Amino acid sequence: MPIDAAGALAAAPRVREIAWDHKDVQLYHLGIGAGRPATDPGELRYTLESRLHVLPSFATVAGGGAPGVIGTLSVPGVDVDLARVLHGGQRLRLHRPAVPVRGRARASSRVVAAYDKGGAAVLVLRTEVTDGDGPLWTDEAEVFVRGEGGWGGERGPSGRPSPPPAEPADHVVERTVREDQALLYRLSGDFNPLHADPEFAARAGFERPVLHGLCTYGTTLKAVVDTLLDGDVTRVRAYDARFAGVVYPGETLRVRMWRTTGTDGGGADGGRADGGGAGEARVAVSAVERGDAPVLSDTVVRYG
Repeated sequence: MPIDAAGALAAAPRVREIAWDHKDVQLYHLGIGAGRPATDPGELRYTLESRLHVLPSFATVAGGGAPGVIGTLSVPGVDVDLARVLHGGQRLRLHRPAVPVRGRARASSRVVAAYDKGGAAVLVLRTEVTDGDGPLWTDEAEVFVRGEGGWGGERGPSGRPSPPPAEPADHVVERTVREDQALLYRLSGDFNPLHADPEFAARAGFERPVLHGLCTYGTTLKAVVDTLLDGDVTRVRAYDARFAGVVYPGETLRVRMWRTTGTDGGGADGGRADGGGAGEARVAVSAVERGDAPVLSDTVVRYG
């Protein structure tokens, strides 16, 4: 039966209390590949509690994981087979310069858009997180459900990814995904069997379990922060990405970055490469072993 879009959009927000501490942050960082090499000072910012800085993409798992894909399936009007569900994209907005190492907050989630693609449905789940001092962050998960369109609703934005810039990238880095990366990442709260169970992955149409899209999302942001922002996580203001393809554990990610120069005109006098000002980086990620098959597209990191 097609998704009841009107019911999903009219449903009351799901509100929950969330909490996290340094152990949750460290586990997340390890889950996206931090800590290699283990004694590198740059990596210790992500792994050692006395030096800990929080990569902003931790927001997607804070408190045991934002509702995201799994949470969308519990919304009234949405009753679908998990094997037909894919994570289409993720958007994150930070309302403060840094995600705290430990905290307690209130997360309110609701479906804010439902698009009818004919042969599929796309739902957008927005989560707004606040604490006693006000808003912390807002994230949106775009969930693609195969075979659940056809109710005659609005088609919504085009699902076609934009091509990366034609000019050569300013920076290219590669990150190898560990064979057990998905098993480690899922301990941060996303227990979808697609990422661990070979039989479930086969039923969903994949040759073997695939890496969580949000794991690739975090790995990519870390590569951008370390390469363009001198490891300063507090400069990230927003981060958008579309999931263009899967990653299999053990593969190598190629991360290409095109930088927009900082607005303060710095850099010419030998200062920071981005000038230390506001700007953005466009990013494209591909799987090296599969002929640079696209993994993340339409990816933008905005920084201040």
